[in-house]
Amino acid sequence: MPGTTPSDGAKPTRTPTPRRARAKKSPSTGDDLRLTGDRLVVQLPENGERKSASGLLIPATAAPAPKRLAWADVKLVGPDVRVAAQGDRVLFLPSSGLEVELDGQELVLLRERDVQAVSSAPASDARSQRAPGQYL
Repeated sequence: MPGTTPSDGAKPTRTPTPRRARAKKSPSTGDDLRLTGDRLVVQLPENGERKSASGLLIPATAAPAPKRLAWADVKLVGPDVRVAAQGDRVLFLPSSGLEVELDGQELVLLRERDVQAVSSAPASDARSQRAPGQYL
């Protein structure tokens, strides 16, 4: 093809065009991350320590009991989840979830069937809106 190669037979040099650096997106815990199916993302308490019934502090480095359930706050909810909503607390077996890191936070990915109980936060003004009880 005429005009595609120089007359001396050498390959034409192509000047590279500078590319724009892409902004690195890390998935935030809410806006641009969508869960599939019946998945939940929960956040365990920060320190991982717990107290015994007598008040002794059990460190997170101690070997956890394999059948001990844990409470966690729900951060993200998939479209098919029916029992929990964002902001609820759920009870689950920690060994049933998968650990995931989002925005530097250690979170746990669960299926809805792994949730044993749900505790939603009581509304602060619910007591003031209720009708008073009847006294006989």
